[in-house]
Amino acid sequence: MQEVLSQQEIDSLLAALTSGDLKVDEIKRDQVQAVRPYDFRRPNKFSKEHLRTLEMLHQHFARLLSTFLSGYLHVSVNVEVASVGQMIFEEFTRSLPSPSILIVFGLKPLEGPAILEINEQVIYPMIDLLFGGHGTSAIGDREPTDIELTVIRRLGARILENLGTSWQDFYQVTPEIQGIETNPRMQQFYAPNEVVALITFAISLNEEERGLINLCLPYLLLEPLISQLSVRQQFVRRVGTPRPEDVRWLQSWLGLARVNLKVTLGESEITVKDMLSLEVGDVLILDRRYDQDLQLYVEDEFKFYVQAGRVGKNLAVQVTSLVEEEKRDV
Repeated sequence: MQEVLSQQEIDSLLAALTSGDLKVDEIKRDQVQAVRPYDFRRPNKFSKEHLRTLEMLHQHFARLLSTFLSGYLHVSVNVEVASVGQMIFEEFTRSLPSPSILIVFGLKPLEGPAILEINEQVIYPMIDLLFGGHGTSAIGDREPTDIELTVIRRLGARILENLGTSWQDFYQVTPEIQGIETNPRMQQFYAPNEVVALITFAISLNEEERGLINLCLPYLLLEPLISQLSVRQQFVRRVGTPRPEDVRWLQSWLGLARVNLKVTLGESEITVKDMLSLEVGDVLILDRRYDQDLQLYVEDEFKFYVQAGRVGKNLAVQVTSLVEEEKRDV
């Protein structure tokens, strides 16, 4: 039952407060309910668990991107996740210099655009490498040329292909470039106070730090997947009917697998003395009759009973039964 102060106790407290005998600062902190400030202009829609899952997901993307860019640019490229956080869309656009390279893309079947921002310190050396240079192209505060925009679109498409690959085990998406922008202040895809997840990648070329790549994923885009952005969900095995294309893909790869087959005609025991005296034309008596099935081993595992025969001029065996069937019949 909740304690209720009597009128005499209330009068005593008021008198102590008036006289200064009771100091409020002496009240223990654990007796006061902690109050956490909340900014309604910057709501936190992504939990810490959501951000950890996004970090794990895009660490895989960083590894794929490192491998792809190293082969595509013919130099050593290292990409690492530098940070994962959330902010409002206005803060993201204001943090970018102008001009910037903004690749606007969609992740079908998700609705809404996302943004891939590549620093000038990264994109112009990449273009220089693609044209046979040494990756030392002057950056300068300038707009990209039409030729450079074409190269950026092609390179961005290949980068987003790796993003789609890294998402395969989480959610099937198809990245598609919608446009390339250079003025971040003019982008009005979302409301200024819309919350976005920002994944920042640090990239180095030839073991030299060059700059950053920012991946902006708005909450509205990821909202249908929020329930799946859980670390526990990543380890839950999905049970259901496999898709027909997955079955065909698996059958195709299994059909290319090579296995070692071995048939045992029978066994026999002889002494070492008899083995040393064996000559061409000698006959060994096996522990198997001519009308008994032989044993077929698949990668040293006894799997089938077979009968010997020929196909044309080649020796062959015909499967008569499975070992598992024989065991069930016993």
